[in-house]
Amino acid sequence: MPLERTAIYPGTFDPVTNGHLDVVRRASRLFDRIVVAIGTHSGKRPVFTVPERLAHLRQICQGIPGVTVGSFDGLLTRAVRDFGAVAVIRGLRAVSDFEYEFQMALMNRELSPQCETVFLMPSPEYSFVSSTMIREIARFGGDISPFVPPEICEQLQRRLQEGTR
Repeated sequence: MPLERTAIYPGTFDPVTNGHLDVVRRASRLFDRIVVAIGTHSGKRPVFTVPERLAHLRQICQGIPGVTVGSFDGLLTRAVRDFGAVAVIRGLRAVSDFEYEFQMALMNRELSPQCETVFLMPSPEYSFVSSTMIREIARFGGDISPFVPPEICEQLQRRLQEGTR
């Protein structure tokens, strides 16, 4: 029996966007199992807590075969090992993403030689979408509905109106 090929798709996912979901769907056709994993970074101040983001990801990924959701703290290479992954999935929206992602892929390979990185470009309609942009548009009352799943849209707008974290 062939070994299961697992990939990890790490990110902050604050909020999860249609672009993230597009990458998950496309990656799920390449690997047997995808672990969408929230990396917890002490330097970031997310709008949603880790448990909330885990719930969001579980909700929107539930219909995609082979996708599980988790979180990790610390080095991505350690998470790759802990989740039993053979590859890291990274989305590239634009050329500006490439240099940073390329450096990270090389560093991950230096730290863990068996760590491969697979770059996927999102569908063109999501190539400009980022969680940072979505949060800014929502903060100023703009329509984010084309860029995030409906459940996330409502929750982000509510959270920003409350002004709570």
